[in-house]
Amino acid sequence: MTHVRRTLPRFLRLLALATLVGTGLAQANDYSEITQLLKAGKPADALAKADQRLAETPRDPQLRFLRGVAQADAGKQSDAIVTFTKLTEEYPELPEPYNNLAVLYAGQNQLDKSRAALEMAIRTNPSYATAHENLGDIYAKLASQAYSKALQLDANTANSVKPKLAMIRSLFSAEAGRGARPGTGTTTAAAATAAPAPATKPATTAAPAPAATATPATSPAPALQASAAPTATAAATASPAPAAAPTPAPAPSSKAADGETAERDVKAAVEAWAAAWSAKDMKAYLGAYGKDFTPPGRQSRAAWEKEREARIVGKSRISVKLSDLQISVQGDKATVRFQQAYSADALNVSSRKTLDLVQQQGRWAIVRESTGG
Repeated sequence: MTHVRRTLPRFLRLLALATLVGTGLAQANDYSEITQLLKAGKPADALAKADQRLAETPRDPQLRFLRGVAQADAGKQSDAIVTFTKLTEEYPELPEPYNNLAVLYAGQNQLDKSRAALEMAIRTNPSYATAHENLGDIYAKLASQAYSKALQLDANTANSVKPKLAMIRSLFSAEAGRGARPGTGTTTAAAATAAPAPATKPATTAAPAPAATATPATSPAPALQASAAPTATAAATASPAPAAAPTPAPAPSSKAADGETAERDVKAAVEAWAAAWSAKDMKAYLGAYGKDFTPPGRQSRAAWEKEREARIVGKSRISVKLSDLQISVQGDKATVRFQQAYSADALNVSSRKTLDLVQQQGRWAIVRESTGG
């Protein structure tokens, strides 16, 4: 957040991709060169390089994302909005383009659009901390505007409204005193192949962020954090297809079952879920979720299942892999953490995933899933 008289661009830092995991050397060099140009404060050169490479590979999502960052840094906010909007349309499972759209909209003081974009980012990935923090800033700005309007309409509300305004202003003033926030809440960079590997940290650019419109003296402006390159979300994770049929594996019925056996059964259940997803077997995939599973955001179970089917069946090709599985079983509950690689059509991403499972009717069922950490 910033003080009221300090505009958004002075604290907003767009992030660019430092390296891609498992990508080809030529591609990695292209991404790195563009990133270095952004870090050096040369957005025009970075944009020219991105356009040059996109002429050869126009569908590359990482290049297109970097192009959007370069456009924003070069002061071409409208072009950047178009770039990120198209990415959300073609890759709705990625939260980062939504987040960067929110940053650009906030810079133009279009707070309702910014809020809507952030809510979509969170709906896509409920564990995306950067979007949650940015949404809090937007709500604070909206609250400040509402309180100011209340004072204008009725001076008798001063006793109740002024303390609230003072609290919000103090938060923004404290943030302004610290200067720009580091992009510590960003997610990991996307992988360029389906091969599982640790995600790398994104690097920040030194270039200024998109310009913001002036705000009223009573309304502090939020300094939102822009995202790095796209990463896998809770809706874009999977595992290698096991030899067995993609159906949920039965769990031991006795609580006294050997711990090693329980871990093996949990692993089989997760692999069956991932295999069903890889094969686009919606009956087995959705059947892997327990009756207590809570869909992300405020979606109903029916709406979530419909959305998942559209995203999975709509892909012409899906390749998924898991690695580094860490399984913890406590009675009838289990937690599985792993590195995941996902490839679908032109999209290739890698990230960490966590699944919580419980025993239900003799099988292990997923009740919660999150990305990151």
